[in-house]
Amino acid sequence: MRFASLGSGSRGNATLVECGATCIMVDCGFSLKETMARLRRLGKVAEDLTAIVLTHEHGDHAKGVGWLARRFNLPVWMTAGTFHMIEARVGPLPVTRLFDRHQTFAIDEILVTPFPVPHDALEPNQFVFSNGDLRLGILTDTGRSTPHIEATLSGCHGLILECNHDRSMLWGGPYPQSLKARIGGEQGHLDNVAAAKILDALDHTKLQHLVAAHLSDTNNTPALARAALSQVLGCTSRWIHVADQECGLPWHNLSRVF
Repeated sequence: MRFASLGSGSRGNATLVECGATCIMVDCGFSLKETMARLRRLGKVAEDLTAIVLTHEHGDHAKGVGWLARRFNLPVWMTAGTFHMIEARVGPLPVTRLFDRHQTFAIDEILVTPFPVPHDALEPNQFVFSNGDLRLGILTDTGRSTPHIEATLSGCHGLILECNHDRSMLWGGPYPQSLKARIGGEQGHLDNVAAAKILDALDHTKLQHLVAAHLSDTNNTPALARAALSQVLGCTSRWIHVADQECGLPWHNLSRVF
């Protein structure tokens, strides 16, 4: 089982999760041309994709889904709330699959466990992906933690964790006050300290890879995000990966430990 990022940030998000012949794209926040270029950078083409799953309807996560799904006849999995919000905006989809945020479902060789998160979208969720032995958790676009989030992500072998902003940089920065309040609110995005507290609440003894994601270009730095997370794990900051807006994240493998 392995994963990679096409890019992560306010200008577009997409993640690949692969197991055997199954390759799932999580979100599609780039144009068709940009998506295909970023797939090639990871050694993939759109024909390799099995399905797209969406976390929520915001443009940086969903604006490219219609173009990609129609061009390559891909099924798109999402909540009913997300479908309601994007239906008119992205146009007709070849195959739509709706899921319950509290029920695990399978896409070929990959088990998908969605879970609800507090975010300013209609029915937002994040995911844990598994092949039965290994678990990859993704948590971005949430303003705060919940006991259910922590229970679901505990014990993952790989974790992509939002470190959107440094609070002092956000509140002292150039954004309008209303935008600062939205980002820093309970339905906004995780700051570095909040992300570290979530990590500390998890069973992280099985972690093989930890990725800081959805970093703000204006209100954060990779060094600050790495420092916050590495302090919890007691590791060097170099061990923490960062999913970059421009370059994404290369393939990272999760392996069974015997």
